[in-house]
Amino acid sequence: MEILPNIEPFRSRFHELEKQLSLPETFQDNQLASEISREHRRLCGILELYDKIQSFENQVKECESLIEDPEMGNEAKSEILMLTTNIQECKQDLLVSMIPPDPEIGKNIIVEIRAGAGGDEASIFASDLYRMYTRFAERLKWSVECLSQSNSDTGGFKEIIFILKGEDAWSKMKYESGVHRVQRIPVTEAGGRIHTSTSTVAVLPEAKDVEISIDPNDLEINVCRASGPGGQGVNTTDSAVQIQHLPTGINVYCADERSQLKNKNKAMTVLRSRLLQKKQQEENEKYAQNRRSQVGTGDRSERIRTYNFPQSRITDHRVNYTSHALQETLMGDLEHIIEILEKEELSERLQNINFNE
Repeated sequence: MEILPNIEPFRSRFHELEKQLSLPETFQDNQLASEISREHRRLCGILELYDKIQSFENQVKECESLIEDPEMGNEAKSEILMLTTNIQECKQDLLVSMIPPDPEIGKNIIVEIRAGAGGDEASIFASDLYRMYTRFAERLKWSVECLSQSNSDTGGFKEIIFILKGEDAWSKMKYESGVHRVQRIPVTEAGGRIHTSTSTVAVLPEAKDVEISIDPNDLEINVCRASGPGGQGVNTTDSAVQIQHLPTGINVYCADERSQLKNKNKAMTVLRSRLLQKKQQEENEKYAQNRRSQVGTGDRSERIRTYNFPQSRITDHRVNYTSHALQETLMGDLEHIIEILEKEELSERLQNINFNE
């Protein structure tokens, strides 16, 4: 019979968390209490699955002892088949539940879309991607808040940065980081030729203050008059804020609000998330050698998807998935792609984890 993964580290951790949850001081820190409770529920589910498998296996042994019985034999064989199916399903669920959870699960996200190669067409495509993500957010009842935008003369975006707030925003959107390529006849093309343009998408988990500590002395903050449509208040006061993080050279500019304070707060939100991303990338690079590339790494040099308008085709190159539901996807129906990417990521994580270490 297939050996089950070593459950003892999970059981020991479960008992440790039970003790912590019994202490009054645990609940003096709401965030700590929430994290402990979440991990406790996860471990409880793992242990319940493990106990269920053992119970099914004990029932199989009892049925096997009855196979030769002339009256009970056939019924025992039928019961063994059903129990074996239950065991396999529970084992798969157990393995999945034992995978370490993504530390970013549950976070809001910051999405940065920038026009890449292709001039005006690239900026128009950037606005198409923004529309696709905001409609996807509407379908899932997430909230959308624009942090910063830079418009092009053709009505698209040179750059747009926005925040998506939703419980599963990170788990759904983390696969979107990378280079998106479009193939179509631009509205600016008089000769009817198909052009190839790109836009980059970066998806960053919103950093919490406890994750990233920023020394105010490391910041250079400048305020200036925002550029924008004439006659609006945003254009008549020094409300735009630019923040440079001196140690890393990261620059953030925000002019979306009329209030200088609001723009500063938004810029700091973006800065914290970019610093968190940089910190995570540096940590990942330590272990990057001799490892297979994971689905949705977020490498901006990676062409992840092509939107081919002449053939109404959308292709995700990471999983070789092609669909002809191009228009539906651009209207916010991203689930069919995300489900494939989720399955691929789960398969790779199961292959690369040794549960018996």
